[in-house]
Amino acid sequence: KLLFSSLPSTGAWNSTLLHRYLAKQPSLRGVLRDPSACGGLKGLTEEQVRICQLQAEAMDSVKRGAELAVEECQHQFQNRRWNCSTLQGLQVFGKVAMQGTRESAFVHAISSAGVAFAITRACSRGELEKCGCDRRIRGISPEGFQWSGCSDNLSYGIAFSQAFVDNPERSRGISSSRALMNLHNNEAGRKAILSHMKVECKCHGVSGSCEVRTCWKVMPPFRKVGNVLKEKFEGATEVHPKRVGSRKLLVPKSSRFKPYTAHDLVYLVASPDFCNWDPRRGVFGTSGRQCNRTSHAMDGCELLCCGRGFRTAQAEVVERCSCKFRWCCSVKCKQCRHLVEVHSCR
Repeated sequence: KLLFSSLPSTGAWNSTLLHRYLAKQPSLRGVLRDPSACGGLKGLTEEQVRICQLQAEAMDSVKRGAELAVEECQHQFQNRRWNCSTLQGLQVFGKVAMQGTRESAFVHAISSAGVAFAITRACSRGELEKCGCDRRIRGISPEGFQWSGCSDNLSYGIAFSQAFVDNPERSRGISSSRALMNLHNNEAGRKAILSHMKVECKCHGVSGSCEVRTCWKVMPPFRKVGNVLKEKFEGATEVHPKRVGSRKLLVPKSSRFKPYTAHDLVYLVASPDFCNWDPRRGVFGTSGRQCNRTSHAMDGCELLCCGRGFRTAQAEVVERCSCKFRWCCSVKCKQCRHLVEVHSCR
């Protein structure tokens, strides 16, 4: 159990604020050298400061998790009207992350997953004193192989993410609909890793035979986690708060909507169309974005440009060409320049 699991909750920051801030920091080595520097990190609740002080060595992994989340979000939405654009400073994901939309749901899920993933990876690599490989997986499996090696200690990574990432939402109190939504999506992000753990094995025996097979559990690539959460984004359920006895729950807004599970994403309000610049809502619009003239999908000029039309310009592209292998051992290439058409939204 984590040392900081019983600390009191204080503060009322949104749970992705810190990750957006940390993702922009060049390094947190100062925190590793001096845990008192934790108090200087913007956006932390009182409990998060204490966690930082107790687990100062883990903060670089939290930063890596935040970077993973930003990179994966931008990859998954690169061809959408909302492309997970980042800003300087605190608001890495912009105001979109502060709203109860399905984009906000994805941001919370991928952020909590990123922290759990990075902490777990650091445990397996021996970078953290308080954790290591998951040694609880031992013995012979029902399939007959020997559990051995270094299984990823995802239970520790999830516990850390729950304590650190969820704290600002729990500070609001569970009476807040937005906090309920964010906590649910945080957990859905972590479950996207847990439900896709896989088994890797190694054979032992004479001349490569597999007389004995040792296996261990590993996390999926983070790209797989992003793909899973993108699918959950597409099928997210719109919900609204409902009082059930003394508890406040989020239930599907319409009886026609499918019941959601702990693995699904939920949202409270419909998304804007993201077509036009709207600084009040943190929407950049799609003017100037490159589009695909021949595509009928969301990256196509008709949909991405919201019917406003597009401009076409010539751009020079430099590529390697006429490559030849030279003995030994290099490849010599020329640089070729050619013009391509680039289409951008009006």
